[in-house]
Amino acid sequence: MTEIKGYIFDYGGTLDTAGHHWGKVLWHAYQKNNIPVSEEQFRKAYVHAERTLGSNPIIQPDYTFYKTLEVKLRIEMEYLLTEGMWNASETEYKNGHDRVLESLYADVKKQTAHSREVLSEIKKKYPMVLVSNFYGNVGVVLEEFGLADLFSGIIESAVVGIRKPNPQIFTLGVEALNLKAEETIVVGDSFYKDIIPAKNAGCHTIWFKGEGWTDETYDETLPDKVITDLSQLLQ
Repeated sequence: MTEIKGYIFDYGGTLDTAGHHWGKVLWHAYQKNNIPVSEEQFRKAYVHAERTLGSNPIIQPDYTFYKTLEVKLRIEMEYLLTEGMWNASETEYKNGHDRVLESLYADVKKQTAHSREVLSEIKKKYPMVLVSNFYGNVGVVLEEFGLADLFSGIIESAVVGIRKPNPQIFTLGVEALNLKAEETIVVGDSFYKDIIPAKNAGCHTIWFKGEGWTDETYDETLPDKVITDLSQLLQ
């Protein structure tokens, strides 16, 4: 891939959770902090929260990631309570919510710090843009974790009105780099939302393979490379 002249990065699941699907990351945090629900119950709450946030402008443009995560957890946990899946007092709910929130946020801070180190090295040689399905506040989130100055452009679904897996959102990323598609490489954790549509847009691809939401297997010959740690991009 000697013709590569620029990088396009996904954000959620790629730069903040080491390639792991956010649903799985949340579930493990529930387990770690002894929230007494089954994975099946959690999955219903997770889907409910994602649909709620996707259809309602709850997350505001000035929300930090900490605030975004706080809201997401509240929606999930209130669903578990109202559906009778978690019988908790107000104090138990509040304590559980706060434990999961602080645990997750600490992990994300650690992971984004690692991502910042890697991206800082890449920036010395290549321009980078971010292409993300997000709520309209990804710029604030990047500032929060010290990542904002690494990207020459941000293509965010809530702003441009195009969501992955539509390949057109990656075409916007290519245009932001002022390069040709074949001169760019897309790094993302989602095979369905990143790798396949980026390939369809004519870009090279690197799959950041972590724990997925399902056990589905993929054709690992499709991406140009498969990594399990962002630092492998520097090799």
